[in-house]
Amino acid sequence: MRAGRLLSLLLLLQTRGRMTAPEIARELEVSVRTVYRDVEALSAAGVPVYADRGPAGGYRLLDGYRTRLNGLTPAEAAALFLAGLPGPAGELGLGEEAAAAGLKLLAALPPEPRSQAARMRERFHLEAPGWYRSADDVPHLATVADAVWAERPLRMRYVRWGKREVERVVHPYGLVLKGGSWYLVAGVAGEAGGGDGTRTYRVARIVSVEPLPGRFTRPPGFDLAEYWRRWSAEFLRRMYTAEATVRLAPGAADLLRHMMGDVADEALAAAGPPDARGWVTLRLRVESLTHARRQLLCLGADVEVLGPPRLRALMEEAVRDLAVLYGAAARPGEPGRLRDPAVRE
Repeated sequence: MRAGRLLSLLLLLQTRGRMTAPEIARELEVSVRTVYRDVEALSAAGVPVYADRGPAGGYRLLDGYRTRLNGLTPAEAAALFLAGLPGPAGELGLGEEAAAAGLKLLAALPPEPRSQAARMRERFHLEAPGWYRSADDVPHLATVADAVWAERPLRMRYVRWGKREVERVVHPYGLVLKGGSWYLVAGVAGEAGGGDGTRTYRVARIVSVEPLPGRFTRPPGFDLAEYWRRWSAEFLRRMYTAEATVRLAPGAADLLRHMMGDVADEALAAAGPPDARGWVTLRLRVESLTHARRQLLCLGADVEVLGPPRLRALMEEAVRDLAVLYGAAARPGEPGRLRDPAVRE
């Protein structure tokens, strides 16, 4: 176990350059004290690891030092061919390069890892987008990716929520693929306030993009994965602006989970014991009362809204409209006198 960790530490320093002990500890998921011991062990084994002191200090390898590790276990070789998704690579304009790299890597492997990797490619296929939706149309993705790589500013026109089009000059720090959608993480040039000025843009909403001359300076120590983790958590926190109290019938939990995901799991885990009929009372975080009505109507008679009163009123209105639409007096194609949907909202 420790040998594998020492190897990981060595490769980290080789690929990342100077790193502080806390940074290494986070990456390897160990304590800072363990990092100190592992660095001493590498040094004792003859690896030229040096400690630079001061605010910009950290551990680094002697300039020019490279370890020659040319052995992969069969499992590691197989995992490499799961790590590179051909679809996203193609969207970035790197499809041919990714395929060529895979062939070269496969040819360079010893027989056993090569066989394992080939079996993995034959038996597993990874596709990022989920069901019931097509992948985003991203005609400007390759241009954005080039700017990310070259650290070039971009001028772009972008459609915000509400269909409002705005123009921004941004410093593209990185791209993230989430659920089949690409997101640009970028600094906004000249923006006052707003925290650190880093923003997230859905690439499919970019209307036009123009690379600008010159280069920008990437923020020291910017960690794309850590930024995305924090941004995602904050996005989810802001997305759920209301709460609904409901009673859920026995057997309806799976459908609720299918519609509301982690929010449903959270509410079900916090629920008290069921009543005599097997119904449970839940407190659900919801995006809005209107959105909650649409979701909860899918459960039909397996859910009862207890509050807030406005949501219960919205459910009652929807049920009355359904009664008019499907009631005994209604005929197909003649929905009766439904109220104006705009008024109902």
